[in-house]
Amino acid sequence: MSSQNKTLKATEELTLQTLLLFEIGCGTLANILLFFHNFSPIFTGSRQRPTQVIVTNLAVANVFILLVTAFPDNVMVFVPRNPQTNLQCKIGYFIRMVARSTNMCSTCVLSIHQFVTLVPGHWGRLMPRGFAPNALSYSCYSCWWFSVLNNVYIPMKISGPQSTDNDTHNQSKWVCSTSGFSAGIVILRFSHDAIFISIMVWTNVSIVILLHRHHQRTQHILAANQNHRGHPESRAAHTILMVVVTFVGLYLLNFICVILHTFLMDSRIWLRHVGEALTAGFPTISPFLLIFRDPKDPWPVLFNC
Repeated sequence: MSSQNKTLKATEELTLQTLLLFEIGCGTLANILLFFHNFSPIFTGSRQRPTQVIVTNLAVANVFILLVTAFPDNVMVFVPRNPQTNLQCKIGYFIRMVARSTNMCSTCVLSIHQFVTLVPGHWGRLMPRGFAPNALSYSCYSCWWFSVLNNVYIPMKISGPQSTDNDTHNQSKWVCSTSGFSAGIVILRFSHDAIFISIMVWTNVSIVILLHRHHQRTQHILAANQNHRGHPESRAAHTILMVVVTFVGLYLLNFICVILHTFLMDSRIWLRHVGEALTAGFPTISPFLLIFRDPKDPWPVLFNC
């Protein structure tokens, strides 16, 4: 019975790792296409739209998450290799946390930008003409700098895989070990995530309310020009809503998985692979949403790239 359990666990782990590598391949390709589609105006001498500035940074963070977070710990099933060294663990974990924080910050900036675009009032008049792209560029660069400073302590808390004599946990030689994370650091990390997610939820609930009110005001208007003008903005708002809902949903599932991974010792390897698949979910799904729901040029994106 013990051998059957080991065989079943090996099959489950292989299935999850295959799914993860599929996510990495599809997600990386989609993010590369998304990056070049939104960065292409620079090559033609044009100016990037504000949304393109944010999406470009989001695509870069997504690629880092896919390649640095999930890839090194899972190719061992398909490609023979040596365990990671102490330095590799420190660098890899640091880059993963920076990319994760930047991904969250960029998604938050995207939500705020969409909210400010739709909200009625004098928001647009507060900034000089042509200043919005620069402000968004500074915001995206600030996300990277903030993420680096917020995770500067990470290399000191990470070390190489620890060998163990227990055969039931022989895969621990592939997993970098963490130590020294105090309660204060955990609370700081949770507060960091809670602030960004709260802003995303607040802005997107406000967007839903604004779109609902706008629909009620304009449902009896039959002017074709006005309906056509409102379509790109509504489509863009719906796209951001889908992106944020995907992010928050996968984040909460991953958070539950982390809690279970902490307290259920018998399923640690299996839960770790499930958590990695959930971590790679948003960087894989979000570029497809942003590519095929582009309000300006939805379908020819792949051909333009």
